Amino acid sequence: MSEKEKLTIKDLESVTTRSELIDRLSEKNIDATDIVHKNKYEKELRLLQVELVKLQQWVKKNNKRVAIVFEGRDAAGKGGSIRRFMEHLNPRSSRLVALNKPTDIERGQWYFMRYIKELPNPGEIVFFDRSWYNRAVVEPVMGFCSDQQYHTFMAQAPEFEHMLYEDDLIIIKFWLSISKDEQAKRFDSRQENPLKRWKFSPVDKKGQELWDRYTTYRDHMFSKTHTTYSPWVIVKTNDKQEARLESIRYVLSKFDYDGKEDAKTTLFPDPNVVMHYFRASYQTE
Repeated sequence: MSEKEKLTIKDLESVTTRSELIDRLSEKNIDATDIVHKNKYEKELRLLQVELVKLQQWVKKNNKRVAIVFEGRDAAGKGGSIRRFMEHLNPRSSRLVALNKPTDIERGQWYFMRYIKELPNPGEIVFFDRSWYNRAVVEPVMGFCSDQQYHTFMAQAPEFEHMLYEDDLIIIKFWLSISKDEQAKRFDSRQENPLKRWKFSPVDKKGQELWDRYTTYRDHMFSKTHTTYSPWVIVKTNDKQEARLESIRYVLSKFDYDGKEDAKTTLFPDPNVVMHYFRASYQTE
């Protein structure tokens, strides 16, 4: 690299925005692909988050109740996606629900009870980082429930959601789909990063060992609980940033909120990234 192609302290001092940095790198013939991609992603995310704020205002104004469920294998990106959804929302009318394992009292109650009390109030959006669908995949795979409990849940889940639908509660159910290789890479990254090591648990390790068993229960869940009134929406998440943008687009596309026509970006999700279960069943994970 010649002296002309090097980025100097003077160059950096003259830069005030990421766009200016990209221009300066281009002048120096320095590859700025990653920075360009990051810049484009952050601009697009901000435009979509503006629309989410509009949506939240409309939900509150019209006393709508919205529950957005995020399910998927460990490391699929549920928490990261939810953070981007909620980043600029008013916390007075939005909530995150991420329940711990049930208490002794909760284990003696009807299974759905602990989730019912977390459902959205009028004017509220609630994000579920995992949900009642723990009993459809994680619990039977890991032996945390009996066969009878599992079969009872599978019979009751569509009826439970139909009651919510008839009561005008809006449910969006995301399954974040990740490949086995990508999951393994993210697990390795968690273990290497001291700030993320807390995310890795023995259950995560089992997830790789029991991959095929997870797949069997996942597919059975889809076949029994994908309905016209509460469909499963598959999001491909090997590309985290793409998945976040497209899942936000999907949610925005489902509502006719005030000011939607003034959006500065497209609100229609990429059908190659986000799709209903019946379209995705032959190509997920």
